[in-house]
Amino acid sequence: MENEGRFYLDTSIWLDFLEDRGNNGDAAYKLLKFIINRNYKIIFSEAIKDELLEYGLSMDNIRSFLSVFKRNVICLYVNKKQFRKAKDISNKRNIPVFDALHAIIARDNSAVMITRDRHFDKLLDIVRYKKPEEIII
Repeated sequence: MENEGRFYLDTSIWLDFLEDRGNNGDAAYKLLKFIINRNYKIIFSEAIKDELLEYGLSMDNIRSFLSVFKRNVICLYVNKKQFRKAKDISNKRNIPVFDALHAIIARDNSAVMITRDRHFDKLLDIVRYKKPEEIII
């Protein structure tokens, strides 16, 4: 598997897990268990945190679930260059700026992008993505 050992989970995957969203929640849980059992790393960016806050999670909720994965999580800040590039891509390709930013962060950190979001079809020149069940087969 390319970039084995480093994963960048899209916000929707975190929400699948946190909200236990049926089959998607089960797949997210199994993916996180897979990552932890192999001592792989999860890239968690400021952009993910910001999106989770927009969805109504509190900073205490975020800190709490991240503490469970603390040995496996690498928290990163977004730099200005990444954000400017994401805004440019977002405008040119008519996709949400956070999706463009997630793709850039995953690429810059040599991480496998994990998402179900079809917007990433427009970002394949930046990062390839997989669904959780494609990793945990």
